[in-house]
Amino acid sequence: MSDQTRAETVRAARLFDVRRVIGGLFTVYGVIVTILGVFDSQEEIDKAAGVRINLWIGLGMLALGLLFLLWQWWRPAEAPPPSDIPPADEIQQ
Repeated sequence: MSDQTRAETVRAARLFDVRRVIGGLFTVYGVIVTILGVFDSQEEIDKAAGVRINLWIGLGMLALGLLFLLWQWWRPAEAPPPSDIPPADEIQQ
């Protein structure tokens, strides 16, 4: 396997890492829910027994999303080892 092919495989493995998708979604939704929580009306706060639930859940989602992204940055995905089995288009019958 050439160095360029190996680099493309590593790049693809990191691009499609599920931690990036989950972390990104939690971060975006966390920002949205946190903003909603900051601007909650008194009626909405009273419905939640006096707790700014949107604010706290939004901050929790934001923290979880950032942890996923940090985890993905600390331990990037490894490309799978090269296989001894030739690709299907190279098999001659």
